[in-house]
Amino acid sequence: MALSFQHLTSTKQLTREDMDAILKVSLEMEKVRDSGSSELLKGKVLASLFYEPSTRTRMSFEAAMHRLGGSVITAEGIQFSSMYKGETIEDTIQMASQYVDIIVMRHPEQGSADKAAQVSGVPFINAGDGPGQHPTQGILDMVTISKERGTLDGISITMVGDLLYGRTVHSLSFLLGLYKDVTFTFVAPDALQMPEKVTSYLDEKGMKYSVTQELEDGLNSDVLYMTRIQKERFADSSQYEKLKDSYILEAAHVKDRDITVMHPLPRVNEISTDVDALPNAAYFRQANNGVIARMALLAMLLGEA
Repeated sequence: MALSFQHLTSTKQLTREDMDAILKVSLEMEKVRDSGSSELLKGKVLASLFYEPSTRTRMSFEAAMHRLGGSVITAEGIQFSSMYKGETIEDTIQMASQYVDIIVMRHPEQGSADKAAQVSGVPFINAGDGPGQHPTQGILDMVTISKERGTLDGISITMVGDLLYGRTVHSLSFLLGLYKDVTFTFVAPDALQMPEKVTSYLDEKGMKYSVTQELEDGLNSDVLYMTRIQKERFADSSQYEKLKDSYILEAAHVKDRDITVMHPLPRVNEISTDVDALPNAAYFRQANNGVIARMALLAMLLGEA
């Protein structure tokens, strides 16, 4: 299935047709993964360039490529790359394009993905550019919501925590804006509320949203999307210390509710471990969906699905 883009830097690139196609192929890839592996991408090479810490995104991309019969070469940490010597992002990507068939990159600089995509000679995927976007997390979140709730149209979702710097909630909001009658509740301290770039987009789409500081105001939604307060995004550590424990979800909040609990992970203490055993705790299933969503993207961008 063809996508409307060659490089993926932002979820704002996607059409509903793109997202529906990715959902369909992701479910097909789930069968491939569960059967063991495939040779669909045999002979193809992925460059896995992670210049900012990652566990799930990096491992799931690399697992996805291996599951499809391809291979992976890696670069980890700016201090271990030629960027440490002053090489630009553009030069790094032009060089990597000579060696591989597809590139995935995480970088701490917002806008780095756009710089990379402009010069990449092979398909490029943004795995997170600082506080900018995390499009493949948004895509796997859409796969998760679709599987857990059975639909994407007409759902209500509450997003909690660091909504200002949280690239995952930005990416997901742009994707949900492609669907019908989605309602948002944004729960955050005033200093960390959803930025105008997201709310103006929702206004353009005619989406309903409300803003609150109280977790309890958002517990009647279909989906509860928790996020951590991100220490690495604060220039002032005292401000982080003040806000880090703003919201802590406990089992008592959700155990008797028909609400799907999600989190992009890693969590710190914003979800108590007593939530983990509840049937509506979906965050580890969500992480598992990262492999099939990224298998779908790799195959589709390489023209093999």
